[in-house]
Amino acid sequence: MKHWHIDQVGWDRFDRTKLDPGVVPLIKAAAMVERNAADYVTYLARVFGDDPAFQAAAEHWGVEETQHGDTLGRWGMLADPGWDFEAAFARYRAGYQIDVKADASIRGSRTGELIARCMVETGTSSYYTALGEATEEPVLKEICRLIAADEYRHFKLFYDHMKRYLARENLSFLQRLKVATGRIGESEDDELAFAFHCGNETEDTPYSHDRCIAGYMSRAMGYYRFRHIERGMGMVFKSIGLEPRGRLSAVAARGAWKLLEWRRDRFRQALAKEAAANDARSPAMAA
Repeated sequence: MKHWHIDQVGWDRFDRTKLDPGVVPLIKAAAMVERNAADYVTYLARVFGDDPAFQAAAEHWGVEETQHGDTLGRWGMLADPGWDFEAAFARYRAGYQIDVKADASIRGSRTGELIARCMVETGTSSYYTALGEATEEPVLKEICRLIAADEYRHFKLFYDHMKRYLARENLSFLQRLKVATGRIGESEDDELAFAFHCGNETEDTPYSHDRCIAGYMSRAMGYYRFRHIERGMGMVFKSIGLEPRGRLSAVAARGAWKLLEWRRDRFRQALAKEAAANDARSPAMAA
């Protein structure tokens, strides 16, 4: 049973005067990634084919994730009345799909698969918390609060099942750490970049991973504050079997924060460089 329903959101409180234009492209992209949960449910059902309890949990998770996508998409159309969420999502589905036919986890074990899912929920819980605290638009603030709470519950769901499988598979700490760091690194893959492209660029614009991931990350990283990274690092540490609150976690959080700031600035520089190059080409093309 879902903890909330899309129709319970106070849509009539939408306030365009408090809209941050910088967040709109992010919401459009996130709507499609969240809406695409059905493929992951299919994949997980195959990986955990003999575990009906987890399959049921994954099915429920997928229903809530799909609602996240529908809710964010509806807000995106309020923020940009000319945007067609369904058309954008159809483009996304046509160009990006995961392998749903795998019979075993791409992480090498079921424990590894669940650790990877914990990383995703850690990232989304922190992200929507950051967006919700930054925005002044009341409907988006409510949506982000609702989704962040769901994502934290999803983290706990996958974490509880991960502990169950860890007792059977006994992955070493280094194996768990490898899966966690690997999945965190995948945050800059085509899933988000292509969603940004479909949500914010015209159909005749050629897709460029570098341009689109820079467009997404340069904006998204600007909404984080250290407290969000610190909380997320605690969840990461918990997933791999380390003390979530302590000196090591604090050091890791400070390092992650410095890395985020560096990456954010690099993405912004890349966008500025491309914009300057486009400006330089424009007079020549006009001539």
